[in-house]
Amino acid sequence: MAAEKAERALAEQWREILALHARTQCELDRALHRHGLCASDFEVLDVLSEGRSADGVCAYRVQEISERVHLSQSALSRLVARLEKDGLVERGMCPEDRRGVRVALTEKGRALHGVVLPVQRAVLTRMLASG
Repeated sequence: MAAEKAERALAEQWREILALHARTQCELDRALHRHGLCASDFEVLDVLSEGRSADGVCAYRVQEISERVHLSQSALSRLVARLEKDGLVERGMCPEDRRGVRVALTEKGRALHGVVLPVQRAVLTRMLASG
């Protein structure tokens, strides 16, 4: 009886986490849409904005990005192609492995990220505080 109750509580907790994620994702998409982005677009821009090399550019291999944004390789490739078409990122060959592709923010991408970062953080603060 106690084990069954604990299992039901665990399942309910998991469903609550999934529901919060879904609600938060919808709110992020709604807020970011005004800036021409969706939540996944922002996540890629956010990852790319996190660091800079000595020359001021931060580039990540597509595989490194996919590990952090929880998208399949093909979905991420399509997203990066769209962001590149919009002038927000640029792709180039990986100098240490000619088979690899590196992705970096453009100045336009960095500027847009700076504008939408407070929007994204405000949504997260509101949604995660209300849990």
